Amino acid sequence: MKIALLGYGKMGKVIERIALERGHEIVLKKDEFNTYDGLENADVAIDFSVPTAAVPNISACFNTGIPVVSGTTGWLADYDNMIALCNEKKGGFISTSNFSLGVNIFFGLNEYLAKMMATLDTYKVSMEEIHHIHKLDAPSGTAISLAKGVIENSHYANWTLENPQANEIHIEAIREGEVPGTHTVTYQSEVDTIEIKHTAHNREGFALGAVIAAEWLAGKQGIFTMKDVLNIN
Repeated sequence: MKIALLGYGKMGKVIERIALERGHEIVLKKDEFNTYDGLENADVAIDFSVPTAAVPNISACFNTGIPVVSGTTGWLADYDNMIALCNEKKGGFISTSNFSLGVNIFFGLNEYLAKMMATLDTYKVSMEEIHHIHKLDAPSGTAISLAKGVIENSHYANWTLENPQANEIHIEAIREGEVPGTHTVTYQSEVDTIEIKHTAHNREGFALGAVIAAEWLAGKQGIFTMKDVLNIN
């Protein structure tokens, strides 16, 4: 399979290595200094860039007829526009805050726990996410996805980085060192605490999940999620 890498930072280089190990070919390594020459030769594109580059990258893929998986976060104000363009161009698209196979299992656990806790008013839910100091957005896209998972399965209506109201989930975003990503969901009452946690040890899991998603998406049209890729109901 021929892959275009849109974004060639630390994650892009890990994705490149894993893709080559799995027998694929890299036909474009796009960064801020070069063009999209070679994109038309790709079977699929993988976008791990920065928030300001995500929309141009994804648009270029749809306009060229190349399906794209995007792990860039911080650009979701334009998400609906990209969905509309994907549908218009009959493109293929997977956009997620986290391609890690373990994190996507964690998403499922989070939703299941939220359903179990929905009627227990004595517990208050909160979240903490820790990432490296280079991360540009806060809270992380993964934390936002976790919050949405709770909101869709409970009485909570929103999340906040500030002091929460009764129907808001407080997210604490911490930036320190070179932490790849740690996410904790906590339900606390006066008598006990229930906690689920995912800790990434390196970037390998994100990169492997992105390549697996690209392998699955190649040749397909439509808008999909990692639940489709992993056949998680």
